[in-house]
Amino acid sequence: MRQPIIAPSVLSANFADLKSSFDLFHNSPADWVHIDIMDGRFVPNISFGFPVIAAMKTLTDKFFDVHLMIVEPEKYLEEFKKAGADQISVHIEACPHLHRTIQQIHDLGIKAGVAINPHTPISFLADILADIDIVCMMSVNPGFGGQKFIPHTLRKIEELVELRAKTNSHALIEIDGGVTLANAREILESGADVLVAGSSVFNAINPIAAVNELKNIKL
Repeated sequence: MRQPIIAPSVLSANFADLKSSFDLFHNSPADWVHIDIMDGRFVPNISFGFPVIAAMKTLTDKFFDVHLMIVEPEKYLEEFKKAGADQISVHIEACPHLHRTIQQIHDLGIKAGVAINPHTPISFLADILADIDIVCMMSVNPGFGGQKFIPHTLRKIEELVELRAKTNSHALIEIDGGVTLANAREILESGADVLVAGSSVFNAINPIAAVNELKNIKL
């Protein structure tokens, strides 16, 4: 029996009252804080930068899972580490020298991941999978919260499980986008390890109960 890692996304939090949103983390079994960084270039939206992350870090001791949806992420890795990142995922589509970028992240003493967009084939991960700690698989087109889950993601998860075994990788499989209480079990049964949940948690009548329900899915 295994339990999923639950990573509520602060992109769906109440930015007028971040402390209350972060109190949720302390009062729930949420494992990680998922932080989406967007630059308005790689994706058509802008989120927040180093000072906000550093402020968030003062509100919790949870693991900070930072997802960089930005171009040239290699220029900013050290600053994200200083702001509080425990793990940084960069997009395969944004990194022409991916192995070098992954090594940079590991050299900072934190975990490194690769994120892939819905259109990117799983096979593109074959030469990097053994070197990373996590794959952040986008199950919506990145840039905005509250989108619907792309069903083909389930097959991609299964493909990634197969590739992980072939490459002797221990990378976790994280699903980001459109995760709800209605589809979480199917996502996990396909082979996912980590669920990023944004609006399905923060917009719930009882956010703590929503996290509990996700965390307690038995497999």
